[in-house]
Amino acid sequence: MQSESDLEKLKFPIGKFIKPETISESSIKDYITDIEQFPNRLNKLVPYLSASELNYRYRPEGWTIKQVVHHCADSHMNSFIRFKLCLTEELPSIKPYNESKWAELPDAAEADISTSLKLIEGLHARWTVLLKSLNASDLNKKYIHPDKEQPLNLADSIAIYSWHCNHHLAHIKQALENNKVD
Repeated sequence: MQSESDLEKLKFPIGKFIKPETISESSIKDYITDIEQFPNRLNKLVPYLSASELNYRYRPEGWTIKQVVHHCADSHMNSFIRFKLCLTEELPSIKPYNESKWAELPDAAEADISTSLKLIEGLHARWTVLLKSLNASDLNKKYIHPDKEQPLNLADSIAIYSWHCNHHLAHIKQALENNKVD
């Protein structure tokens, strides 16, 4: 039986996201680099995995590698749209989605990952262009997420998605390592 702290480490292999007190211009550039490089880093890990390996779970009761890849496509599409709403509307309210239920739908639980890998590649190319174009005023623009206590600004959202990319890459590595046959 695994302890609660062991399960927490499996769930958050790089730790939970901690919002920085301040976000420097240098940090923004680093976060954008993480987002920009995510498709390449993902493509080094998953395209050649077998059907069996794609069904490895990163933790008991966790998603399969296949579901993690499809989740990243879903999540990052939602984030891209939130950024665009925030840049074109005054304090928009965004619609959250039930990521757990989305991960159980056939397109995430059963479909080949190649479609999500292509989607992620194109999406991240466009998202990176948008992110690199943001100025200080843009980074301070906010949106309302109904599940959060206060509005989120784009600088914080960039930090969150940098973490999100690294968080799920760590899940995939963890699933592969934990299922490795010696």
